[in-house]
Amino acid sequence: MAYIPLQIPPGVYKNGTEYQSKGRWNGSNLVRWYENTIRPVGGWRKRSTNQMTGLARGLINWRDNSNNRRIGIGTHSKLYAMNEAGTLFDITPTTFTVGDADAVLKIGYGYGTYGTAAYGVARPDLGSYTPATTWSLDTFGEYLVACSSKDGQLLEWQLNTASDAVAITNAPTSCTGLIVTQERFLFALGASGNPRKVQWCDQENNTVWTPAATNQAGDFELTTIGSLMCAKRVRGATILFTDVDVHTATYIGPPFIYSFERVGNGCGVISKQAVAATDNACIWMSGSGFWVYDGFVKPLNSDVSDYVFSNMNTTQSSKVYCVHNSTYGEIWWFYPSAASNEVDSYVSYNYRENHWAIGTLARTCGTDRGIFNNPIMVSTDGYVYEHEIGFAYDGQTLFAESGPVELGNGDRTMSLTGLVPDEKTAGDVQVRFSTKFYPNSTEYNHGPYSMANPTSVRISGRQVAAKIEGVRLTDWRVGTIRFDGKLGSLR
Repeated sequence: MAYIPLQIPPGVYKNGTEYQSKGRWNGSNLVRWYENTIRPVGGWRKRSTNQMTGLARGLINWRDNSNNRRIGIGTHSKLYAMNEAGTLFDITPTTFTVGDADAVLKIGYGYGTYGTAAYGVARPDLGSYTPATTWSLDTFGEYLVACSSKDGQLLEWQLNTASDAVAITNAPTSCTGLIVTQERFLFALGASGNPRKVQWCDQENNTVWTPAATNQAGDFELTTIGSLMCAKRVRGATILFTDVDVHTATYIGPPFIYSFERVGNGCGVISKQAVAATDNACIWMSGSGFWVYDGFVKPLNSDVSDYVFSNMNTTQSSKVYCVHNSTYGEIWWFYPSAASNEVDSYVSYNYRENHWAIGTLARTCGTDRGIFNNPIMVSTDGYVYEHEIGFAYDGQTLFAESGPVELGNGDRTMSLTGLVPDEKTAGDVQVRFSTKFYPNSTEYNHGPYSMANPTSVRISGRQVAAKIEGVRLTDWRVGTIRFDGKLGSLR
């Protein structure tokens, strides 16, 4: 009989039960679907020569006016600058307030009365929450501007590695973040401890903050029940995110300078670093799922949201960090899994091809390639890494695993005797199969097979699942696997 193709659409589907992922990929790690093939995510190598103190929660790269490439990194306890050679310089101000490595939710032992809730039932939302400390980093001209969510000062570093960053003269304090708008205003978010207040300096002058007839400094208090978290630039506007809703700030010139409008409600960002901007759009993770702004705020349907949010340590959700990988049209969110107190997992969305992937990787912050050849990220070990380069993965297994595939018409068993792989370089990947006769029946495992061309197998079942694993550190590709087999009896 003719070969039977194992035709599975790209991307992972992991919502609901295993059988609901029928005919789809159900799991993955460090692989991507791109241009109709499964391929490995690029590896990484260490870029920094020395180790940072604290856990990094903010990163930016930029080029100064002398054409030097620079990186700024904020940890919960330090602010660093890094040069092209990978040397880190501590530029933390002496007045800096050290932040919190972890979020703290005071609902545990000793907080509340005994017997308040039944065993196995979530405690009432009555506790005090302190999020993990994160950083807002941007550039004002060639200078780095920064704000720690714990410290609240608006800082500026003027490129001298022998000098620390300093507080910007006359700038508001007790801020939650900052952004430099396209019109060259520095926005202070949550200015002066007011969680709804946006305050901005005069255009091109970040030391003038008091409004006057001779400048364009000003402030505005958003009409919201939420607290300002972060902001992003998109074409024609600055998008302001609270933990409840989303607003736009549009430059209109004197006398009001900026016009503010709420454009989305019930879609607040889950953390201060969970948003990516893609020219004229923003994509972010909320506690209510994934969302996109492209002129309008709308939900982003996700094939993995059930898995991601049930697998997340929500107490540490303030650590969620989003990285845009523009080369492949991907948005990556790094988050702490339910079994971890620190970031150890990721979910990615390919906005060009509209599919999702999941996996494990401990990266606390990062940024797109920008002025470097590759994305830059920081691990929990305190070192900076260059990504999408080479094929070294610190011993991790790369795989794509399917849900059940019914090769017959669903009411007959199938006996498979051979497979014909579609692989760029034979031997770089192997494949395992598992078969069942019913969704909750006994599972039978087969393989691994080295995927020679063709490969003899002996597999029987009503439904079969495939797991493709990379076994060599190469740039392998896998297309459509085909089977040789025949239909069996009804059972």
